[in-house]
Amino acid sequence: MSDRTDESSDQSDDTTEFSDELESLLGDDELTLGELTRAIGERSFAVVLMILMLPAALPLPTGGVTHVLEIAAVLVAAQMIATRRELWLPRWLRDRKLSATFTKKAIPAALKPVRWFERFSRRRLGVLLDTRGALAVLGLVSLVLVAAAFLAPPFSGLDTLPALGVVLLSLGLIFSDVVLVGFGVVVGAAGIALVILLGRLAWSFL
Repeated sequence: MSDRTDESSDQSDDTTEFSDELESLLGDDELTLGELTRAIGERSFAVVLMILMLPAALPLPTGGVTHVLEIAAVLVAAQMIATRRELWLPRWLRDRKLSATFTKKAIPAALKPVRWFERFSRRRLGVLLDTRGALAVLGLVSLVLVAAAFLAPPFSGLDTLPALGVVLLSLGLIFSDVVLVGFGVVVGAAGIALVILLGRLAWSFL
C-alpha cells in the first residue's frame, strides 16, 4: 500500500512540475520554439503540438495566425508518423519567437484547464503510449485533426473542436494517460463530424 501511495505522490509531483515548467518557459517573451524543444526534451512532440494548436482551440482572436501554426503542426505530426526520436524544425520555425498571442493570451487561458487535467489524470496504460507504433498512429490521428481544423471555414469557429482534440490528445501523451488520449480523439472526431454536417447543410442551402 505504501509503495502505491509513494508512486501516486511521485506522479502528482511530476504533473504539477509540468504546468509550472510550462508557465515558467512560456513567460519569456523572447522564447523561440527551438529553445522550447531543447528545454522540454523527450516530451517535445506532444508539447509543441499542443502549443501550436492552442490558439485555434481557444475562443481568442488570432488575426489569422492559426493557419501558419497549423502548417507547422502538420510537420510535427508527420514526424510522429515517421517515429522520429527527436523533433526537427526548419530554421525559420525553430528561431521563431512565440508571439503575444501565446504569452499574453493563449497560455494564461490554457494553464487553468491544464492544471485541472494534471489533478485528475493518471498514468493509465502509459506503456502502450510509449511504443513506436502508438506514436505513429497518434501522429496520423493528429494529422487528420489538424487538417480538419485547417480546412474548416474561416471565422466559423468550426476549427475549435478538432484543434481541442489535438490539445487533449497531446496532454494525454504528456501525462501518459490513454483515457485522456481517447477523450481527445472523441472530441476531435466530433469536431470533424460537425464540420462535415454543417458543410453539407450550407451546400444544400446554396
